[in-house]
Amino acid sequence: MPASASDLALANRLADAAGEAIRPLFRGTWTAERKPDASFVTEADRAAEEAMRAIIEAERPDDGIIGEEYGNRNPGAARQWVLDPIDGTTSFIAGRPIFGTLIALMEGGWPMLGVIDQPVLRERWVGRVGHATTFNGAPVRCAPCPDLADAVLGTTSPHAFSGEQVDAFMGLAKAVAERKIIYGGDCYNYGLVASGHLDVVCEAGLKLHDFAALVPVVEGAGGTMCDWQGEPLNADSTGEVVALGDSARLEDVLEALAGHAHD
Repeated sequence: MPASASDLALANRLADAAGEAIRPLFRGTWTAERKPDASFVTEADRAAEEAMRAIIEAERPDDGIIGEEYGNRNPGAARQWVLDPIDGTTSFIAGRPIFGTLIALMEGGWPMLGVIDQPVLRERWVGRVGHATTFNGAPVRCAPCPDLADAVLGTTSPHAFSGEQVDAFMGLAKAVAERKIIYGGDCYNYGLVASGHLDVVCEAGLKLHDFAALVPVVEGAGGTMCDWQGEPLNADSTGEVVALGDSARLEDVLEALAGHAHD
């Protein structure tokens, strides 16, 4: 069943709770450590996820939770809340307010509701299947992109690509206009696609908690999200992700990634 108005209200409350935990620590004093995968986790990541999990466990005890920091709860549940308390921990550590809290509700493995919340700037994108994406409560739309050569392309880091992924990304980079590529941004870039400021985002190595919330936000604004083969994103996707503001450019992007871009 689609995400309900009460699901939406709960998602907004989860984002509020995460923001309350994060804001006092931003550019402040906090502890951090490296996880087994060498990524960083901070006191703010943990506090924000704890705050969100406490609300879900109290109000939706039958729902599942997939959290970046504290793992899975009720893994067999059809409805799963997917939480990334700080997507872009490196930006948080560096004092750059382009990280975000990601909240998704998945049904049967498919994202039905998504929130991208930037708690310092107090910017929030909300997407729900069957409804228009909103930015701070007002509807937003992706921008048309008549030619891939004129697109603005974003990615968090070129270091996230490995092996053949490097060649694929460089093929896409060559297909867009020179000097119209931005690096850094994590989930914030996908909000910018939904609001019509950025045309394409291309990433690899994403986990479910990195991309589940992004899908309803981008698609509810008229864009497309898929993997590098053009397939829809779900719980089984590999983490090679493309977001497009203009769906008409999908074939061009996939061709560029595959090394078949037109000269």
